Amino acid sequence: MTSLPLNSRPFSFDTEFASDGSTTRTGAAFVPTKRAYLPAEVEALVAQGRLEAREAALAEVESLQAMALVTIGQAIAASAPALGQVAQAHREQSAELALAAARVIATAALDRFPAGPLQEALEQLGSEIDAAPRLVIRARGLDETVQARLQAVCVDAGFSGLIAFRDDPGMATAAFQLEWADGRADYDPAEAAARMGEALAAALAAEAGHAETLNGSPH
Repeated sequence: MTSLPLNSRPFSFDTEFASDGSTTRTGAAFVPTKRAYLPAEVEALVAQGRLEAREAALAEVESLQAMALVTIGQAIAASAPALGQVAQAHREQSAELALAAARVIATAALDRFPAGPLQEALEQLGSEIDAAPRLVIRARGLDETVQARLQAVCVDAGFSGLIAFRDDPGMATAAFQLEWADGRADYDPAEAAARMGEALAAALAAEAGHAETLNGSPH
């Protein structure tokens, strides 16, 4: 039986073959694979693995967050015109509802106190009619009680001339006409309501033309 020399060593391949068939000599010494680890080494490897996994998870979460923000921004930009139209429609409907409610309240108040607007007008026109020699009041439902109250209002406003009452059943409730030497004033609830509606529509149209974007800056 032949014995191996004392200076023998394990055989190693010093030649590597590349993908194109060429060969290279590495001259690298043989390093055996480590198959046993100490407990401390195992704990260190586990900790390193956990750290790498945590860093990878955080990186993935940040990437998903960035993608989500981009998607949200694109969705907001795409829906901004529709949201603006919805907001404008809501403003218009709210204004129309408020105006309709005001008309109902005003109609009820005028039915109960039809001479209220006329009395208020006489009080406000005191400085205009105080020097007039004659005042003509045309309205509906000018009975003796109403005439007496209106005369008292005129006296309190400083008017000392002659008052001529003209009862006109064809006029609307609370409507009136005032005529004196230097001027005239009239009021019709329906016409006043129509003018308010026109003013409201003009204001809403102007607001729509200068609507604000979602970031608060005007168009």
